[in-house]
Amino acid sequence: MALLSLLDICVNFGGPAVLDHLNLQIEEGERVCLLGRNGAGKTTLMRIAAGEMAPDSGVITHHEGVTQARLTQEIPHHLPGNVQSIVESGLRTDSLEEEWERDVRVDSLIERLGLDPEKAFDDLSGGLKRRCLLAQALAAKPDLLLLDEPTNHMDLESILWMEEFLLEEKIPLLFVTHDRAFLRRMANRIIELDRGKLMSWSCDYDTYLVRKDELFIAEERQKAAFDKKLSQEEAWSRRSPGARRTKSNARMEALKVLRQVRADMRSVTGAAKMEISNADRSGERVVEAENIEFSYGNDQKVIRDLTLRLNRGDKVGLIGPNGAGKTTLVKMLMGQLEPTGGNIKFGTKLEVVYFDQMRGLINDDLTVAENLAGDSDTVEVQGRSRHVISYLQDFLFEPTRARSKAKVLSGGERNRLLLARLFTKPANVLVLDEPTNDLDAETLDVLEDLLVEYKGTLIIVSHDRDFLDNVVTSTLVFEGNGIVTEHAGGYTDWRNEVERIANGKRAQPIAAKPNAAPEIKPVAGKSSKLSNKDRQDIVELPGKIAELEAEQSKIAVQLADSEVYKNGGALFAELQKRLQAIDAEHHAAMQRWLELESRKG
Repeated sequence: MALLSLLDICVNFGGPAVLDHLNLQIEEGERVCLLGRNGAGKTTLMRIAAGEMAPDSGVITHHEGVTQARLTQEIPHHLPGNVQSIVESGLRTDSLEEEWERDVRVDSLIERLGLDPEKAFDDLSGGLKRRCLLAQALAAKPDLLLLDEPTNHMDLESILWMEEFLLEEKIPLLFVTHDRAFLRRMANRIIELDRGKLMSWSCDYDTYLVRKDELFIAEERQKAAFDKKLSQEEAWSRRSPGARRTKSNARMEALKVLRQVRADMRSVTGAAKMEISNADRSGERVVEAENIEFSYGNDQKVIRDLTLRLNRGDKVGLIGPNGAGKTTLVKMLMGQLEPTGGNIKFGTKLEVVYFDQMRGLINDDLTVAENLAGDSDTVEVQGRSRHVISYLQDFLFEPTRARSKAKVLSGGERNRLLLARLFTKPANVLVLDEPTNDLDAETLDVLEDLLVEYKGTLIIVSHDRDFLDNVVTSTLVFEGNGIVTEHAGGYTDWRNEVERIANGKRAQPIAAKPNAAPEIKPVAGKSSKLSNKDRQDIVELPGKIAELEAEQSKIAVQLADSEVYKNGGALFAELQKRLQAIDAEHHAAMQRWLELESRKG
């Protein structure tokens, strides 16, 4: 059953169409992730799907009786009431439930999300506000849940809880996220908004990345072939004296069509080009903390007896619940806050630059360019002067966007502007507080590569598990009660270490019986003997899998052709249906082949 259908949706804000005859259908059981570049129109599409905004044209259909709720990207300011009242406001007024059932659900959500029901919403941290708003959205028991950057400002514990909760509840989802670990775990379908069009991929994220590369290559080849044809026709029209005679009219009309098609083509936005303004090298020792502690005037210590040394080139990630003291530790390591116990020594020649999580450095009343360069037309990067508009293009701001007021920027664009500001400042120590919020996947990849190559020292606070795994060399984990432990590697290395320790403890009673023979239990229903049918399958399946993958690639090439989207998108729908069938066949074939291989031994 289709929970939501969007047909031929168009939205235009004066430039190229943001949504260009877009079609989307979401079925029961689907968890759909919406991807796209910052500013591509993802939030616009989410608002239309939620009924908060009307498109310029098109039809929106909700199945009768289907309810939906939305968690927005931005946290509302000055929302009156306490946590209890905010969550209760999400309850449906037309529900037939008994009042006690509604009360139980609200209390359960508040408890499971670790919230204080009496706490005023405005007094909560950014992460706790996010949890409260999620509870509000879930209170209505929606048939379809729309989530716009749900992991923003959430700590890892809350994110992991949310993943488990949403999977257990089996709530159909339409969501936007920059968190690739969340995306990998949650999405069973991916849709991508690119140049006003929507492409659907019925697969996991890693398979999508492979197919996306294939599609990009096919699109570039098609574009090159089109340009060659157009060039040939233009040359013919110039050198042929009779090009405008009656016999040639048809060819000239065809040339006009080619020109118009080329003019309407929208190229893929290039990748961001970032570079850090490096300061002179710091000394070998950056900061050394010995038995430091911190408390805010009460008996509860935020940091307890921490000894730590950071050397030049170290890349350290901080993980912990909201309110655990991560920002407090960062400020102490930056020299902005004195510890209440212990001492900190700082190295020489330190040039520290701080990336602010709350984006308080951006003035909404100034243009993007003015936020970066003030009244000047130039900025200094890597010791050389650059025109501010040219520099902003490296961060994917087109000239018209660079001259727009900052208040119109999307969340991802605001983060890119902050990164542009950050990288103009010479630094040998970078402190990044949630730098990945709202960034698109391509910009995230570029930022990761840049930070991996960075020769200075990094201190990173992030809930983005993939980002930490790819960038940091060690991790500080806030365990609670002021205890901070240090671990080699990123998030996954830390989790593996915790699991190894836990498994070691559980294994001790078994190890006490060294002479006990291991018990071997046969797997029920899994005979190691292969039947004739099994042996035939094990020979034929690799060929079938290869054929399916070849057909996948062929369809990817077809989907790159603009002709597919004409006549109401009938061919597009047919190709998408076949692609979904191929996905199912490919998965079944792979599972069968792997099972037979394991049984073959």
